[in-house]
Amino acid sequence: MVAQTFWQAGEVIGVAVTESFGRSLGPLLDYSAPEGGCAMGDFLELPLGPRKILGVVWGAGVGGIDSAKLRAAYRVLDVPPMRDEMQSFLARAADYTLTPLQAMLRLATRAPGLDSPPSTRRVYRLGSGEPARATDARAKVLEVLRDYGGLSFTLSELAEQAGVTASVIKGLVKSGVVLEEDAPRDLPYPRLDPDAMVVRLAGDQIAAGDALVASVALGGFSATLLKGVTGSGKTEVYLEAVAECLRAGRQALVLLPEIALTSEFINRVETRFGARPAEWHSGVTMTERRRLWRMAANGGAQFVAGARSALFLPFQDLGLIVVDEEHDSSYKQEEGVIYNARDMAVLRAAICGSAVVLASATPSLESWVNAKTGKYGRLDLGARFGAAEMPDMRAIDMRAEKLPQGRWISPTLETEVTARVKAGEQSLIFLNRRGYAPVTLCRACGEQVGCDDCDARMVEHRFLNRLMCHQCGATKPMPEVCPSCGVAGKMAPVGPGVERLAEEVVALFPQARVAVLSSDLFGSARALKEQIEAIAAGAADIIIGTQIVAKGHNFPLLTLVGVIDADLGLSGSDLRAAERTFQLMRQVAGRAGRAEKPGVAMMQTFQPEHPVIRAILGGDEEAFWEAEAGERRQAGVPPYGRMAGIILSGPEVGPVFDLGAELARRDGPLRKIGAQVFGPAPAPIARVRGRHRVRLLVKADKNAPIQAAISEWISQVRLPNNVRLAVDIDPQSFL
Repeated sequence: MVAQTFWQAGEVIGVAVTESFGRSLGPLLDYSAPEGGCAMGDFLELPLGPRKILGVVWGAGVGGIDSAKLRAAYRVLDVPPMRDEMQSFLARAADYTLTPLQAMLRLATRAPGLDSPPSTRRVYRLGSGEPARATDARAKVLEVLRDYGGLSFTLSELAEQAGVTASVIKGLVKSGVVLEEDAPRDLPYPRLDPDAMVVRLAGDQIAAGDALVASVALGGFSATLLKGVTGSGKTEVYLEAVAECLRAGRQALVLLPEIALTSEFINRVETRFGARPAEWHSGVTMTERRRLWRMAANGGAQFVAGARSALFLPFQDLGLIVVDEEHDSSYKQEEGVIYNARDMAVLRAAICGSAVVLASATPSLESWVNAKTGKYGRLDLGARFGAAEMPDMRAIDMRAEKLPQGRWISPTLETEVTARVKAGEQSLIFLNRRGYAPVTLCRACGEQVGCDDCDARMVEHRFLNRLMCHQCGATKPMPEVCPSCGVAGKMAPVGPGVERLAEEVVALFPQARVAVLSSDLFGSARALKEQIEAIAAGAADIIIGTQIVAKGHNFPLLTLVGVIDADLGLSGSDLRAAERTFQLMRQVAGRAGRAEKPGVAMMQTFQPEHPVIRAILGGDEEAFWEAEAGERRQAGVPPYGRMAGIILSGPEVGPVFDLGAELARRDGPLRKIGAQVFGPAPAPIARVRGRHRVRLLVKADKNAPIQAAISEWISQVRLPNNVRLAVDIDPQSFL
């Protein structure tokens, strides 16, 4: 029997919608097909109460509703229908993460104007020449147009990006410096030529590139871990797979963990293929989001580079997914729909029959184990490309250093930085703490300034002259009087952040040019990209940075990395503490010596004998992973067991704890699969944005059907008003 794929006007259809409604109604709503009928996957404009909403035809309706009460869809939208593989991906991702299908569908329709018909619009792009009269406002407009590589903007977008009025842009149009045109709203992206440039791979790169090209050419699903030391040329290797994908006429997607990485990556792609890929991330205009969504769906975008949400674009024929820096924690979305883009990339590749490449110098233990057991293929790049060599790793035993109070840079590290400044080379001083100081303390009463809405200390940001909560983003002015005891003049910073470290660096090296790289110091992704490009070109002698600098950046003049407080991530009960510290230290050390001059990485530590520190210094990565895997296997935790976090939150702590206790008592569905429940207990940060948070943790065997059991378990309880329940399958954070 052939499944029905088209419904005549008036027939009952099952529609997945982007709006939330009661769980009791199921994942789909019944409507009658609109005038002219509709097909499987069609996007519809629908009535829901007094509103118009977006939905997708998911199949035949359940029926059984009085036809007089059944509301009709208004119309079919003029966009390509959702493909079967995309429907399957969203449904399976929803089942895996225990997310309502409506929320998952919202991820797949995050583009403005999908309900608008194709039309023209007035756009503005870079013309030629220079304005007759130069002003700061005009310079800002031209700077934005140049930075975006010739992309067109609407008048309002360009004015907003440049921070000018529309009249400034109109003035530039009159002189021909900016062109004003009527253009179709959604044009295909420039075609990329896979053979535009002959790439010469060397050493391990040749075999790895050939293997990836073969897997793409073969077609079908394959998963490969591409493990290469920092600077080994992983990007050039997987771009060979992208080239093969383009030759086959299929689409390629490369996921990047940080917007700041896209600028260098886009330039490399343009050099390699003669045109820029499409971009999808928070720094892209709404106009470009709409265009890319449509072009991905009809094949007008061959190659997309983007953040984790690019995984939910409606590709017409996706042949390759690359997850660069696959170990990076930013691939895990912790709010709203809770998912790990690395795992979802593998799922999507399996469904649409494409190759997936997970690239990293320090892979996640999950990927390492999957490669070890043969579930994934594995390719290794063991040496840096060209003349570059891996940095010399050293520890600075802080127990033997003499540091004045209020200082954090050891004399040993100071000497090394001084030598680099004199030699015209760059140094990076790394501290994984944003702001000026993590704690502001009253010396009179000992009170630590906390957030009004969260159980978290507020972090001083001296550049902003404010305190900031890193949980909810709330800010308040620096208090001159203690908010607890009322004593003035006793508020003091405790501990260092990168801003405080910058003060120390300026005092120690007054002649050096200093740059601070921290995500909260830049108003836009463009400004951050500009700073990174300037540093790579030699605009700074000393770079002070948080973990943003560890994510794949290439600074050719950088020969020294100094890590302040290398022990920072080793404390606490996080089961991934050792893994994350190892990854972060190896990644940040890998910024040194990526060109001809050799590099040195020095870690300031109070625990040089700690197994993780010894593993980092020794460089025997396989021994570290083997030991870490052995500990996880013995404990029965991921990747050798299953875990899920249940996060309950509400404005009053009592109802939240009561619900947690009731869930713990009704653990029968979990005991049936041999799972254990721990909790309820207050979350480590027990209040965020005014909501009290309680956690339960579920632990089960590797092959236990944990999703089905959790669904049955939580369905036993009724959520009180204002209490929310979120399920985090495979939690990465336990805050």
